[in-house]
Order: sequence, then structure tokens, then C-alpha cells
Amino acid sequence: MTITTQQERAERRLIRDLDDRAFRSHYDCDRYTATVLGNRFDYLVEHMSARLLTGAFSPVLRDFYDLACTIAGPPELGYPVPAASNGIVLMAGTTIDAVPNMVSEYGVDRLRPGDVLIANDPYRTGNHNNDLVFTRPVFVGDAIVAFVTLNAHQLDMGGTVPGGFSATKQNVFENGLVLSPRLLVRQGENVPETWSVIFDNVRMAEVLYPDMLTVCSSLELGERLVHESIDRYGLAAFHGAMRYATDAAAERMALGMAELPDGDWEAEHGVDCDGVDDTESYPVHVAIRKRGDRIEVDFSGTHRQARTSINATVWEVKTAIGVALKYNFDPRGRFNSGLFRNIDIVVPEGTVVSALPPDGAVFLYFEQSQVILATALMALERALGDRAIAGDRAGTNLHTAFGSWPDGRPWVSAMQCGGEIGPYGANRHGDADTQCMSYLANGVAPSVEAVEKESPVVMLRHEPVPDTAGPGVHRGGNAMLRDTLWLTDAMHSIIELRHRSVTGFGVHGGGSGVNGGVWIFPPDETGEPAIPATDRASFAAGTAWAGVIDPDSNAPSADGEYRYPFANANTSSSQSVLRYITNGAGGWGDPLERDPDLVRRDVRDEYVTIEGAARLYGVVVSGDPHYDPEGVRVDERATQELRARLRSEGV
Repeated sequence: MTITTQQERAERRLIRDLDDRAFRSHYDCDRYTATVLGNRFDYLVEHMSARLLTGAFSPVLRDFYDLACTIAGPPELGYPVPAASNGIVLMAGTTIDAVPNMVSEYGVDRLRPGDVLIANDPYRTGNHNNDLVFTRPVFVGDAIVAFVTLNAHQLDMGGTVPGGFSATKQNVFENGLVLSPRLLVRQGENVPETWSVIFDNVRMAEVLYPDMLTVCSSLELGERLVHESIDRYGLAAFHGAMRYATDAAAERMALGMAELPDGDWEAEHGVDCDGVDDTESYPVHVAIRKRGDRIEVDFSGTHRQARTSINATVWEVKTAIGVALKYNFDPRGRFNSGLFRNIDIVVPEGTVVSALPPDGAVFLYFEQSQVILATALMALERALGDRAIAGDRAGTNLHTAFGSWPDGRPWVSAMQCGGEIGPYGANRHGDADTQCMSYLANGVAPSVEAVEKESPVVMLRHEPVPDTAGPGVHRGGNAMLRDTLWLTDAMHSIIELRHRSVTGFGVHGGGSGVNGGVWIFPPDETGEPAIPATDRASFAAGTAWAGVIDPDSNAPSADGEYRYPFANANTSSSQSVLRYITNGAGGWGDPLERDPDLVRRDVRDEYVTIEGAARLYGVVVSGDPHYDPEGVRVDERATQELRARLRSEGV
């Protein structure tokens, strides 16, 4: 077996320039076998995911896809990760480093066939306490040849708040159960003390227990698929294909970065507050330096770690930067450990993105990951020109509610009824989608029927808000509005950290999206639900829980007053309506250059109002989009005159 050194890789030609003999010398297999195995790695991790998804009890796993699967090579190869599943990329990225961290701490020599090693400490494995990493070594004879890994969100891992989703926890002791690397399964047998320490500390064990059994079953499936691959193609080819997949990813990234002119670019962006109060915001500073086919990303100048659990760790920094650069330089290639090879990251200790225990509690890491990615996109805008990517809605807008059924049984609604679904930003390829999650999460929107079956809630509305998308040659995605009626008293945890400044920034001359917020509408005097309309007047009947709010209309307004999100979001009375509006996403290109017929189509589909068409795009539209959508028309002459006037006014 040949192991290519870093110097040899640097001196050799591109992979595609290698002849068949040289390719086999480098990778111990031919190109066809390397390609087949590369696709088989994808097949393997997706089958592991499918096993868990089809057997999961938790709605966070079953409906939200809050998991990631990877396959990694052995320690002597440097734990290469040739494939990751199409789950939450935040979790896939951190799992690349979690496995070697766990194995080296536990001791590779202590592992045996049939073992399952687990850990969930954010400072060791990334993410938060609820994301429990399960890894299973795969042996051939006495040697470890691979690791199959599942990073899966558990519905609860202890701590002061059921489910854990809170910005108010102030240290690791409040945050939840911390598990250093230890065996969950030893040589095929459950380790009783590990299972006991988990279930002595968590809520909702009746959901976690079968889910963890299903995870272990998924790892067994992964191990079996690894053995089938090795039996068919040989161990040397199996490892060679791992190195090929990661080398190819590194090469694609290097070639993409080499096309960008050398330069230095900076940006700063951050969250509004923490869970103590709104007197302090937390900017993240990013300085990008590009030379040749390498990029350095420096976080010096980033704010100190926050007072509550809105922090992240260096593992999230690495993942978010890798994803941001991959979007720009290799959007079609595989996501694997090779993409990080030409990226250098400088992160001072003790910042909001590199927090340290015990006071630098980490739970809402995903909010900081969004900040990191957005700030990198901001910094690169000037360098990329028309290749720049506009900002999305930025926050995850996660909502968690919990309470008890009339018979005393607890219920929890996690990541189902907030603003979890929202818009992307536009780019040079076209308009952005509105019904998405975020640039860093490939989750799945749960079905309305499943949500209403498992929680005392009725989904009233889920629809785009007109005139909230950043205008441009290509339009950003619209803000999404979701109204839910809560039939019983409930404790609500809302995650809203990105309203004070514009998050859906436009690029290449495009406009910015419009920010949203969160409101609660109590029942009327008789105790019956007061179902609000969606016009600006409707907001007057509610109480604003988050956002920048007009004090007169109670509606969102860029010139309004900031509402601290964690002051009043606690108990809501029975029959109350909770309203979430996400931030709108940014546009790409000059809005006055957008095809008027595309604006007509947006008016027809009620993404843009007739007034918005004139104000945002300089397009004069007539008709009634609500009652006669196909009758909407563009007045071409009036549009030409309006656009000429707007250009002369510098609008």
C-alpha cells in the first residue's frame, strides 16, 4: 500500500494528468475502482441515515433530519473522511474532527470489534450537548480499517431547560449532561453504567432509548457495508479510494481558490444580544487573506465569549468557513475532509466563536455558525464581484414549547412551529428559494399532520410575506410567516438573535431583505382564539416578543424599537396564537435591470405587491393578483418612464 506524503502531493501533477500507472501507484487501484468506491462511500452513509430516519421516534430526527453520518479511515491514514451524508452539514463538518478527538483520548489500542464509542462535549466534538456522536471501529483481523459514525441529536440531554434550547444558560453545569469519550457498547454488549448515567440525567427516556438502539443498528449496517466493500475490492483499494476522494476534493478547492486574485478582505457582523440582557452585542471579525491556492481566515478582533450559551467552538468555525468557501469555489464537489486542506484558520481563545469552559457555555452554536458564514460572504463580496452570494435570513429562528397533557404526560414541540423554514439569498444563477432552512442546515420541514398529532397546536398559516425579499436582477427569498394556535398553556423558548441589523444583505447592487420578528396574540375576552389577519393593522392586537418594532403599529419596522427576545417569552395562555416572521434574504444585481415580466410573475404569485413592484423594481403593474392572477399586466411604457426617473434620482 502506498501512502502519499504531503510533499509528494505538492510536487505532483493534477490527478487528471496522471496516467493509469501513476494513478495506480498513488492510490493502489485504478480510476474506475476509485470512482465506484467513492460513490459507494456516499451510498454507505446515506443508507446509515435512512436506517435511523425510518426507525427514529424523536421528531427532531425523524422529521427534521438533525443528524449526520460519516465514514473515516484509520489513524495511520490521518482519519480521512471521504463522504458525509446529506443531513445537517454543521454536524457533518464537526464530526470530521470529533472522531479523531474521541479515539485519541479514549485510546485506539483499547478499542475492540463490536465497540461503540460516544461523546457529546462541545469542546471535544463540536455542536452542543444534545448532539451525541456515536462511532464504531471497523476491524479486519486485529487492525482498525475504518470508523462509521453517526452524529445524532437527542431530544433531551438534561440541563435546566427541557430540550436544552435556551439562550439563558450561563455555564456548562446548567447546560446539560457532558459525556467524555466512553464506550456505550463493548464488543457487542451494552455497557450498563454508560446507559445508566445517560438515563439518570435526561428527560423523555422513552424516546431516547429506542433512538439510541436504532443508531447502534445503523452503525452495524455501516460496518457490514464496509466489510462488503473490502471483500469485493480489497483493503488497499478501499483505503486508496478514501485518499483519492479527499485528494480530489482538496484539488478542486485549490483550483477554485487559485482563480481568485490575491488580496485581503475584512468584514464584521454579529448577534444582537445574549441571554442576560441586550446591553451587549457580539460582533465576529473576519479577515480573509488569499495568496495563490491558499486562504487564511483570521478571527482576531472577535468579541469575547458571551455570558450565556450562545457561544460556539473552533470546530464550528472550521465547518462554517469550509462551507462558505466551498459555496464559492467548489459548489458541485463532494463535502469531505479534503476541502479544508488549503484553508488556514486563526482563532484566538475565549471568543464568542471559540468559547472555553466552564463559563463559555455552548448550545446555540448554530447561530454563531450562521454569523461566521455570513461574515465570510460579506468579506468576499468585493473580491468575488458577480460571483458573490447574498445573505440569507441568517438566524435559525428555532422555537421550542413544552407542557403537559391533561393526564399529566409531558409533551415537547422542538423545532417545528417557529421560523425554521425561511429564505436563501440570490446569486448570479437566479432567484432564491423561499421555503428553505439555512446555508448550513439541510433539515426537512416536518409535516403539519405530524406536528398537530404530537403537540397541542394547530397550524394556521405558513406563507411568504410580500415585499420582504431583497430586490435585484435576481430576487432574494421572501420572509416566511407562520401562525400557530396553542390549545393549552405552554412554555415557549424562542431563538431570535439577528434582528437589530440587516441580515439578508444584497450583493452586486442588489437590495437587502426586510427583517421580521415574533408576536403572541392572546385570546379574546371570552377566552376564544383571536385569529389575527396578516396586514400591518393586525399586529396591534399582539405583544411583540422579538424584533425591531414600530411602537405605534406594533409591526416590524427598520426605524422601530428593539424588543429583547428573552424578556417575555415564557408562559402563553391557552388559545393563544404565536406568530413568527423570518428575515427576508438579499437580492443580486440592480433591481432596475430585472426583467419586468419576472416582476409581473412575482406580483401574480403575491411575492411582490403592485406598490412594491413600482417602489422596488420600477415596474408598473395593473390587475388583481388575488382574484385574477392571470390578468396581471405590465404597462411597458409607464415602466420605462418610471425606471428612467428612478435612475436619474439615483434610486
